[in-house]
Order: sequence, then C-alpha cells, then structure tokens
Amino acid sequence: MDPSSINGGITYPNSSSLEHGSSSLRSLNSSLTGHSSATAQSHYSHNHPLLSSHTNTHQSALSTGNYPPISNGNDNNTHLSYSNSTNHIAIPKHEPMDYETSNSSHHHSHYPGNSTSNSLTVPSGSLNNNNNSNNNNNLMMNGSVEIPPNRVTVLRGHESEVFICAWNPTHDLLASGSGDSTARIWNLQGSREPEMVLRHCIRRGDTQVPSNKDVTSLDWNPSGTQLATGSYDGYARIWSSDGNLASTLGQHKGPIFALKWNKKGNYILSAGVDRTTIIWDANSGHCEQQFAHHTAPALDVDWQSDITFASCSTDQKIHVCRLGESRPVKTFHGHQNEVNAIKWDPQGRLLASCSDDMTLKIWTMTKDTPVHNLQAHSKEIYTIKWSPTGPGTMNPNATLLLASASFDSTVRLWDVERGICQSTLVKHSEPVYSVSFSPDGRLLATGSFDKAIYIWDIARGEIVHSYRGTGGIFEVCWNSRGTRVGASASDGTVCVLDLRK
Repeated sequence: MDPSSINGGITYPNSSSLEHGSSSLRSLNSSLTGHSSATAQSHYSHNHPLLSSHTNTHQSALSTGNYPPISNGNDNNTHLSYSNSTNHIAIPKHEPMDYETSNSSHHHSHYPGNSTSNSLTVPSGSLNNNNNSNNNNNLMMNGSVEIPPNRVTVLRGHESEVFICAWNPTHDLLASGSGDSTARIWNLQGSREPEMVLRHCIRRGDTQVPSNKDVTSLDWNPSGTQLATGSYDGYARIWSSDGNLASTLGQHKGPIFALKWNKKGNYILSAGVDRTTIIWDANSGHCEQQFAHHTAPALDVDWQSDITFASCSTDQKIHVCRLGESRPVKTFHGHQNEVNAIKWDPQGRLLASCSDDMTLKIWTMTKDTPVHNLQAHSKEIYTIKWSPTGPGTMNPNATLLLASASFDSTVRLWDVERGICQSTLVKHSEPVYSVSFSPDGRLLATGSFDKAIYIWDIARGEIVHSYRGTGGIFEVCWNSRGTRVGASASDGTVCVLDLRK
C-alpha cells in the first residue's frame, strides 16, 4: 500500500488529555534473564531505558511477539519475550515478522542508587572549592533555583512510560516515544496544538492491529523534516515532521535497540537484539548493508562519518564498520562486561564507551588498547555524552568534556585530553539515566529516577535550575537554541522547562 494512501497512523486526540496515576515500569530486559542491572536498562541505548518498577511484579498482557532465545555472550539462559498492553485502534503498514504469541509475567526489582549528600564534590586542584557545595545546599534549601510552575509545561497523553524524547533540530517540536506503542510530536512553537500521535502498527493476516510494542528509539534527521523511530516490534519507521508515515523498514529479526541518522541525512543506522546492525537508505527505505559481527545483542551505534560507524554489544566488544566493507575495519577489546553506550567525539577522533564493568574507556583508530581507562564510578555506567566544545564545534575555545551517568547516582565530568575526572556532580539520590549538554556547552542537564531534573553550571559547579516531576526521569534533552529542556518520565508525562530569562 502506498504510504500516501493512508493516514500513516497519525491521530489528533481530543483536547482532554489523560491523567496518569503511578504506572508499573516495564524493563526491556527483564525478559533478558541473566543480564546485570545496568544492561537491563541499557538495551534502549540511550539513552532510552525501560526501567524496572518500584512495584515488584506486573502481569503482562497478550504479546504480539515471542522472539527466539539469543545469547548475551556470557550465558546460555537468556530469553527474549516481551509483552505490553495498550488499547489503541491503529492503522498498520507492513506485514510483520512471523512472531508467535505468548503470555508472560516478569518480576522486577528496583535499582536504587546510593544515598548521597546534597553537594557537588570536586577533586583537589580544581578551580572549584567546597564553598560551592555549601552555596549549592543553601540555594536548594531556600528554593531560589527551583523553576516556577509557570515556566513548566507538563504534556499529558501517553498511556504508559515515556522512555525517550528529542527536539527537532530546527523547530520547537518535541518528539517522545513510549511503552504505549506510540511516538508523539508536541508543537511548542506558540499556540498550543494537540499532539500528533504516531501509532506503531502491524498487519496480522487481513487485520490491522497495534503492535503493542514499546517505541525504543527515535532520532530526527539533520534538517528536521523527518523523524525515525525504532520499535520492539522489530521495525524502524520514517515519519514526516507532520506525522505521516513515509516508510517502514523491516529487516531485523527482533527488537531494535538504537537508531541514528548520519549527518548527511541519507542513511539511518540501527542496532538490534538479532546481533546485527543495519545501514538503511533513508530515501528508498531499503537495507543498504547488514553487519552480523557481534555474537550477542547490539546495544548502541554511533556514526563516525557518513559511512563509518561504531557498534557495541553485550558480547563486550566494539566494532567499527564501514559501508561496503564486509569485515570490521577495527575491533576494540577491553571491557570486562556488557558495553552499554558508545559515542564519538565531535571530531570523530575519540570513541568513548561505558560498561557494566564500571569503567569508561577512550579509544582511537590508531591504537588497539584504550587511550584512557577511566575508573571512578562505584556502579554500572548507563550512558555518556560529549560536550559540544573544543575543535570542530561552535565553541572551539572551550575544553572538550565527557559526561558519564551511573547507577551510583552521580554524574562525572571528565577532561579526556588529560584523562582525569574534573568534577563529580552529587545531588541525585537514585540512578541517573540521562545527561545532556546545552548547545553552548556551559550547562548540563541531568535526569534521574529520583524524579529530579537538575541544570548545572559546569564552570561554577552549581545547580542553577531544578525541577521535581511526578515520575522517574528517563531522558533529558535541550532544544537547539538552549532555551528549553524536555524530559520524559515513568508516569507517562513529558515536561518542558522554559529557561529563558
């Protein structure tokens, strides 16, 4: 069916948004038994966890898929089975992969972070000192950094946890992806309009049904004209910025965990539980090349150039692959546990990786061993982000930094050139799942399952804005102008913090 002949699954809801109570949290990898706690979150990569619940159990509803067992590279007891209930009427597009139907029930444990003091600690020798910690505590206690309610917009409509969110690079459109099998595009450019609902659907025989699968990843193309989404139903999809489905990409044999556009905007890269990564032609929707080098689920991918990328896996390896090459052009060994996330620096020179082994490693294409092996976190490291600073960026005179977020409830800032931890941000009381630098590199937003969002002034080492939401925070992100921070939460809400003066 021609995509233009249907509505592409877009729905404009009525103005009465749904209110949410507390929802049980599904973990993508609660079904990946045998996995450690951080990887149980990391399979939505980035950056996009399906957290385990404060509640201990939940009964899952009828699933549209039961995937074959896949090894995590460390044991033989891994099972892939995921289910999720929604009540959507949806317009599907393509024939689904031939999955069986199953019922399953999973036990979830909550992964609390260490209880920490409300301060920012800085190693000796830094320009910051302990007075900053005291000032920071005083600011928090008198509430002067708390963002007032009139500067916060809470967006309601999702019917389940919202795992991911991302701003359009050219307009104030915020995309969000949820366990309710939808992505949504919220227009925050002026007058408030109903959100666009992008329903992820499949065909069962002659029947069009909701996929009932989580939206695991999403990414805008560089020009902001298209949004790509990856789903637990095994499909990637490309949508126009006005919510119409342009194409459905079907080649993975199981859930997609990560998905990224290249800078040119002509290719999309995806990683899946089927151990493969795929480069897709964004114009035709066809698979350009599939790479099957990992021996366990691929968790994250990141482009180095328009045709070269890195991928990481539960097999503890990192491969660098290039379009047209049948073998990896480089393979990095060194992590002692599952590699949760990888990121190239702004120049594509340094590759950072983080792992359940509690280390960060920095790699270059000219060495087989890490340039730096950074050890300071006391629990698994969930995600990492490079600052938009240093050579090759809009802020060339500022120091290049790497931020790491951990289950130990802290965020650390690393001066990678010197291989040292520049500062440790200690305020959150539970695991930190997302960090995001402002476009000018001066501020860092952090979000945690403690429901708090903090905006840190990096140079002063102080919290300058704070907000406590109603659900655990899965993702924080800045708009392109650095005036707003979007965040997605476990209770189905999406919030927008207005930081304009």
